Amino acid sequence: MSISPAQGVFPVSQTATLRDMTIDDYDAVIALWQQTEYVNLNECDTRDGIDLYLRRNPGLCFVAETGNGIVGAVLCGHDGRRGFLRHLAVARDHRQSGVGKQLVNKVMDALHEQGIGKCNIFVDNGNKPGFSFWEYMGWGYLRRKFSHLANRDAPVHPLWGYTHT
Repeated sequence: MSISPAQGVFPVSQTATLRDMTIDDYDAVIALWQQTEYVNLNECDTRDGIDLYLRRNPGLCFVAETGNGIVGAVLCGHDGRRGFLRHLAVARDHRQSGVGKQLVNKVMDALHEQGIGKCNIFVDNGNKPGFSFWEYMGWGYLRRKFSHLANRDAPVHPLWGYTHT
């Protein structure tokens, strides 16, 4: 079956296809993120938070699915000059099948279509497999003289019990 990108579904392999993420995917995507080591969820990852993110960043967040459901997901947004890729996850039994690479390539293509040429990612410092994946994809670690800071006054979310990771 041939599916055109104009329909919002993009062939990945014989086992998975990519499509735009919708809020209807939330339950399956949050379960995938919760099962994926080193995906650090926080108070912004509620259904309402993801719904807002998807509405603010149309055409930049994707899922990979098979006949058995969602096996990969990624969030991406931008501030008008730089993209921010978050929560890339692939189900354990679909890793090293090209799903992660296809999700990243789709995000980067979508950013370029919106005139965004740079993108940052967030990788947990302990995530050695994640760093290996990003190195394989051609990404490098930026060594700069600044630190990532977060608002300490944000309320603690009852589901995750912390505000920022």
